[in-house]
Amino acid sequence: MEELDLLKKAWQKDTHSFQQVSENEIYRMIHKRSSSIVKWILIISILEFVFWNVISVMYLGDSYIRKKYGNEIFEYIREINTIYNIINYTVVAVFIYLFYRNYKRISATKSTKQLMSDILKTRKTVIYYVWFNIVFFVVGTLVILYVQLNYDSKFASLMQRIHNDTGYMVLCKSLGIVFAFMLLIVIAIWLFYKLIYGILLGKLSKNYKELQKIDL
Repeated sequence: MEELDLLKKAWQKDTHSFQQVSENEIYRMIHKRSSSIVKWILIISILEFVFWNVISVMYLGDSYIRKKYGNEIFEYIREINTIYNIINYTVVAVFIYLFYRNYKRISATKSTKQLMSDILKTRKTVIYYVWFNIVFFVVGTLVILYVQLNYDSKFASLMQRIHNDTGYMVLCKSLGIVFAFMLLIVIAIWLFYKLIYGILLGKLSKNYKELQKIDL
């Protein structure tokens, strides 16, 4: 059983034993636990950032683009990819900075009200971060689909067949598969964040509720 739960039980058994178990001691435990949770949010976001960068470099680098689309439109595709990455890296870096700032604030705070406020800010930051990643994945998928439809040789031949009234159903089926796959990936991403960040946010919510009791 966690130390905080032991302190709370001891406090409930004897409400007059403030010399043994005080509000300050319970606050100290909640503060320590909250700081640790936010530190893990920061660490996980950094590891996630590094992981996706490695995947991007290994599988979506210049060699892949050149092989996939050829030399004629290589510069154009690479420019789109560069703009996409710059936006993604910049926004994620801002979120990592916000996680770091939240961690430093929670580590340094001395009052119950301020700790409660910092916990709420951290929750909002994590929620915004999760939604950004989901929305940006959808945008990225749509960009890739646009490039495929306009520059991939297989899709080019399919579009020619559509002009000849022979490939419309094939295109509809292909787009249906793409959007179904995209939906599955979005659900998988949401479940991943729900599992990883949801557990940490649940613990922060529990700490917030305990602080509310102390602050009454």
